Amino acid sequence: MAPDETKLQRPTGVLQRAPSGHLGPEYKRNDEKPSATVSTKVAHENVTILPQTPQLIALLTMIRSKTTNRADFIFYSNRINRLLVEEALNHLPVLPSTITTPVAGRTYAGVKFEGKICGVSIMRAGEAMEQALRECCRSVRIGKILIQRDEETSRPRLFYDKLPEDIRDRWVLLLDPMLATGRLFRLLFFGLVFR
Repeated sequence: MAPDETKLQRPTGVLQRAPSGHLGPEYKRNDEKPSATVSTKVAHENVTILPQTPQLIALLTMIRSKTTNRADFIFYSNRINRLLVEEALNHLPVLPSTITTPVAGRTYAGVKFEGKICGVSIMRAGEAMEQALRECCRSVRIGKILIQRDEETSRPRLFYDKLPEDIRDRWVLLLDPMLATGRLFRLLFFGLVFR
C-alpha cells in the first residue's frame, strides 16, 4: 500500500448541509410514491382510515401474501394493530397538563387524557388487538363481549359480556379488527350507551 493511500482525504468542492425537516414520502413526486388500495372508500366524518404510508403498505403486503408464514403474519398483524390503537388514542379528548422535567427548574406544557380509558374486546377476533392497547396504555382495563348470529333471525345477539364496573366513567375503545356492515357495532354502541 502506498503511503498516500493511508491518508484521510478531505472533501473538495462546496459542502452542502444535510437536509433537515421531514424526510419521507413527501419528497417524492406523486407518481413515485407507493400506493395501496383501501378495500372500500369511506366518506364519513366519524370514520378515519390510517394514512397509506409506505410502512403501512409494506405491512399490509406482508399479511396479504400467501407466502407469509404464521409467525410473520402474527408479527405484522400486531404492528398494524398497534398503529390502529395509536390512531384511536389520537381521537380521545385531552386536557392541558404542565409537568416538571428532571432538568432543574424546567417545566413542560403538555397534555393528558381527559378521563380513564378501557378497551372492550369483541371475542374472539378482538382479542388480537388487546396486546396493542396494553402496550400503549399501562394497566388499562379490558372487558369482553361475545356476540353471535342468532340462527333463527340471522341477527347479531349478545351472548356474553364482562365489562369494567365503572365503564360509564371511561372512554371505551371497541377492539375488533373486522368490520363488515356495521350492524354489530350499532348493537354494541347502543348496548354500552344504555348500560
